[in-house]
Amino acid sequence: MSATTIQSEPRAHLATALTCRQRFLNACHCRPTDRPPVWLMRQAGRALPEYRKLKETYTFVQLVQNPELAAEVTLQPVRRFGFDAAILFSDILVIPEALGQAYRFKETGGVQMDFAVQSRADIEKLSVERVVERLGYVDQALRILRRELGDQTALIGFSGSPWTLATFMMEGASVPRYSRALALFREDPKTYFALAEKLTAAVTAYLKMQIAAGVDAVQIFDSHGGHLLPTEFQEASGRWMREIISALRTPHSALPVVAFSLGTHGNWPDLIATGANVLGVDWQTSMADARNLIPEDIALQGNLAPSLLAEATPEVVARETKAVLEAMRGRDGHIFNLGHGLTPGAKLENIAALVETVRNFR
Repeated sequence: MSATTIQSEPRAHLATALTCRQRFLNACHCRPTDRPPVWLMRQAGRALPEYRKLKETYTFVQLVQNPELAAEVTLQPVRRFGFDAAILFSDILVIPEALGQAYRFKETGGVQMDFAVQSRADIEKLSVERVVERLGYVDQALRILRRELGDQTALIGFSGSPWTLATFMMEGASVPRYSRALALFREDPKTYFALAEKLTAAVTAYLKMQIAAGVDAVQIFDSHGGHLLPTEFQEASGRWMREIISALRTPHSALPVVAFSLGTHGNWPDLIATGANVLGVDWQTSMADARNLIPEDIALQGNLAPSLLAEATPEVVARETKAVLEAMRGRDGHIFNLGHGLTPGAKLENIAALVETVRNFR
């Protein structure tokens, strides 16, 4: 069935016409759907007992780097909850590692980089040339997933944004306050731009590899965008995401790109300027406000507060989920998601209540 046929059909008939994959893609392109598609950031992993069972045998890095295991973890939440899309189980830090900066998880918690990028000499040591080769395990995992999911469920790939990757590369993860990348950008922008250029090239190559492996969409996580002042966002983060998205566009491909930038919704014009098909909305901004500010040819993704899934009851989750859905009623191009990632303490009954509420929304 062609996209044109789907668009011309009454919405009531779409329920029998759409697979989960088609529903997701229709929403990405602001086409009619029977209901909003639903998936959750960080849906694969920590909240699921089947994932914790695997963690008794394998480390996080082993799960990421083994294609069969990464595919299995990716599929676990789809099997359990029937999400419309699966997102690759991986980590944004695979890019620094492929550039030559390895990472490890500390026994006390958090992530430590083998060395901190602190100077132009450190940046010069990073090599973009072998990124795709070194991330071959991701390519293999995605090809397994594409076969397993077939035409029924959408597959999402992802990467961190250059700005967010730079913050981690300069001081690791789980620090109280990320300050080194910000200081570099403010005090020595030329050196920061040298790092951002390498990261932009690496992320572009990585996402092109994912597209070739069969993903239906890619998401760029700008998780630390909110650390920047509104006047800094464009030069430090926005322009690099725009360059990546532009490089992914071809005359023969309309593959959707989702941009999720946490804490930056005073920068809607800069986010729109990235060229993303879909903009993620975090839980700190109302969907009604986003709807009024974003052109109708750009889809919106979000935005239930993740804390509700850990702290509330299924009844409260269902009520708040419906409130988000109602705020977007009548606008094509809404993908239901959280306003940030699923937390380890999320209750399974709350996730189930969320999914059921979205499925029954008409």
